[in-house]
Amino acid sequence: MLGCLSSSKTFAMTHNLTQPDPHIPRELIGATRAVTPEQFEQLCRKYRDLRLELTSTGELIVMPPAGNTTSMRNADLTYQLTAWAKRNSTGVCFDSSTIFALPNNARRSPDGAWLTREKWDSLTPREKDGFAHICPDFVVELRSRTDRLPPLLRKMEEYIANGAALGWLIDPQSRRVYVYRPDHEVVILENPETVSGDPLLPGFELTTTELW
Repeated sequence: MLGCLSSSKTFAMTHNLTQPDPHIPRELIGATRAVTPEQFEQLCRKYRDLRLELTSTGELIVMPPAGNTTSMRNADLTYQLTAWAKRNSTGVCFDSSTIFALPNNARRSPDGAWLTREKWDSLTPREKDGFAHICPDFVVELRSRTDRLPPLLRKMEEYIANGAALGWLIDPQSRRVYVYRPDHEVVILENPETVSGDPLLPGFELTTTELW
């Protein structure tokens, strides 16, 4: 079944970390000062076990390590995308540990991403080894049990506004997939068995069996 969600042009994020969490260092809880991209890279090197993101306004977003269920779903998602990318060979894919520096200055780490080989080859070796200043052509986010939906919806809009041609937000809790494309309303798939990446990702069909 399909549904539509009107898109918004507001990309402000709020994720103030004020509650204690055993997985997150105290210095990262309740931080109020804006973080620069240079400081962000230092934090990423210092806290390699955490997933960190940075909004376009310098707000630090801290995510503790994934639980077993989320990790299992991420592994299946990465496997399916990687297997297709190797067969297709027109681009390269990335897992959830990759950070992209978007044109709006945000640093984002989607659960899965794909970039055309032409864009990948245009990067210097140094850019490839760091946080490349580029937005993937395809991004996918997988909602975990603790993720709030509104910030994820705004993040998907941000990807599209910064150059992504296709984005999927997979929500196992509701068994919905939100499909984003530039200049289109968001399409909501209700409990789909597969999700097609055509025409951007020709022949790629994500099987959702292991994601629910």
